[in-house]
Amino acid sequence: MSFTILDVTQRSPEWHAARLGRLTGSRAADMLSTLRNGGEAAGRRNLRIQLVLERITGRSQENGYQSPAMAQGIEREVDAAAVYESLTGQLLSTTGFLVHDSLMAGCSLDGATANFAGIIEIKCPQPPAHLDVLRSGRIPGGYMGQVVHNLWISNADWCDWVSFSPEFPPPLHVKLLRIHRHDVDIAAYELAARLFLSEVDREEETVRKMAERVAV
Repeated sequence: MSFTILDVTQRSPEWHAARLGRLTGSRAADMLSTLRNGGEAAGRRNLRIQLVLERITGRSQENGYQSPAMAQGIEREVDAAAVYESLTGQLLSTTGFLVHDSLMAGCSLDGATANFAGIIEIKCPQPPAHLDVLRSGRIPGGYMGQVVHNLWISNADWCDWVSFSPEFPPPLHVKLLRIHRHDVDIAAYELAARLFLSEVDREEETVRKMAERVAV
């Protein structure tokens, strides 16, 4: 798989524009969600509608709400990346927005090593959530889809998932979990993504055809 790198700053107007109508890593969990009876979960349905509306209107359908905890987490990402580099000796580069060359999909990486051999995903949760990660040694379920999505788009060999909470004393302030590409089912994820995006395409086409009936 190949991708194109758009040189845009995360959370800038250009970044938001690049994401319009695309399946991104942050919404992978919604795309994968199902009901116990096999039916479509509300999160998946709402995401499909959101992407259709973004393609039709050219406007983001995200509400833009940012809680104090979310704002704090974003502010701490730079410190978390510095701690990661110090611990691992890996030098990270910023990558803008990665766009799949044939599908309406992409991702924003928190950092990548040379030639995308590895990527990093940083989370700066509140202390209780960080403590849960320390205890379990596992990535919380809702984030695993994002990791797989970003590995799929970037074609990286591994992803280091980092939980960072400076309230904790070293070395407890950081937990690093590495996920290798061969340990996740990239092919199954790509199949699910292609199926979902084909549904978005069909629904977008249906909506656009409404314009023909209105014009008659």
